[in-house]
Amino acid sequence: MCKHPTMDRSAATSPGASEALRQKLADVGESLGSREAAHGAALEQARKCIDALRQLVADGLESFHAAAERAGAPHLRIALSDVRLDDKHVRALEFELRRGRHVGIVTVKSRGDVTLVGPFRYGRTEGPCRTFPADATTEIHAALGDFLASFLEEAATP
Repeated sequence: MCKHPTMDRSAATSPGASEALRQKLADVGESLGSREAAHGAALEQARKCIDALRQLVADGLESFHAAAERAGAPHLRIALSDVRLDDKHVRALEFELRRGRHVGIVTVKSRGDVTLVGPFRYGRTEGPCRTFPADATTEIHAALGDFLASFLEEAATP
């Protein structure tokens, strides 16, 4: 298990050490789970919102890919990730668009914010960011169109 010469392997693999660690982590899980349970309903609302936004983006990208192919550039493909827990906020969900090092992120927080991050290059500072209340549907859709157009332009520029 452990390769370090000074570590007592029997202590690292003993049933007592294993059970103590399991119990400690179970206690932490119980504590954190109880704290976060209060945010479950808001996170479920965020899930519905981000799922709808992702579907909107997926439909748009389908049109983009078809048009780029008809125009003679089938190589202009954008990857769209699944929805996942946000990389920075435990009470938020995100998905990303990516082509090479070009990234755009859509985040929905359980407190009711939708944030469009980027476009930016992976490994560089994220941004610019635009945040909207989740119920500002008209504004979000307009900004999403601008966000995606900007992302596609940057991602397809050599």
